[in-house]
Amino acid sequence: MSDRAISRRAWLRGGGASLLGLATAGCDRLTQSQGVNRLLSSADGLNQALYDLAADRTLAREYPASAISRDFRANGSTQPDSEEYQALAANGFADWRLEIGGLVERPLSLSLADLRAAPARRQITRHDCVEGWSCIAGWKGARLGPLLDRAGLKPAAKYLAFYCADTLELTLDGTGDYYETISLLDAYHPQTILAYEMNDAPLPVAHGAPVRLRVERQLGYKMAKYVMRIEAIERFDHLGLGKGGYWEDRGYQWFAGI
Repeated sequence: MSDRAISRRAWLRGGGASLLGLATAGCDRLTQSQGVNRLLSSADGLNQALYDLAADRTLAREYPASAISRDFRANGSTQPDSEEYQALAANGFADWRLEIGGLVERPLSLSLADLRAAPARRQITRHDCVEGWSCIAGWKGARLGPLLDRAGLKPAAKYLAFYCADTLELTLDGTGDYYETISLLDAYHPQTILAYEMNDAPLPVAHGAPVRLRVERQLGYKMAKYVMRIEAIERFDHLGLGKGGYWEDRGYQWFAGI
């Protein structure tokens, strides 16, 4: 799969957009209301189908530097407490490596310097949280698509799984592993990057250092922080509780497009 020419945002209006808008409800209402969850689940496939139809011609809105939020809220975990991560952070992540494997022809092991040397993109975008708040920041990172081409995806690959240093709390399967998954369609979008800079400075620990995923056309909980390993996979029902991510296992929708 290769990158496609994608024009400026022309998002679908009407029913599909309204259904997607339901995902911006507060966390408690999403996870505690069975009725809302049933409605979101029933709409999830339709929303994704509409989203995929528009995917070849949509970019998330980008903003001028003057729009950058003075304070960008750090959500979820802000300081992974694993000994491995703490040691990497203490050394300025000089020994950190990003592993890209799974259903690929050429597994990669990349240093932070390697990522900085890869094809990159700068973008100023809005981060929309499922809790209802938004912030704008500037990001720079390695484009995910060219990295996948370098690794060589096998035909069976359909999704990417991101494994992180962040445990937040023990996951429901008892492993303590934080993970997230996205489709290859989102992975190859030109705005999908592995961000190592935020607002022209190295990515802060509170925001996911040394690298976090930015998949700009989805809600914030899809943008995994503290990424350590990426695997190309055919399915994700064997991960966690089989819902496709840490928050998805807790009731959030796998497809979180906006």
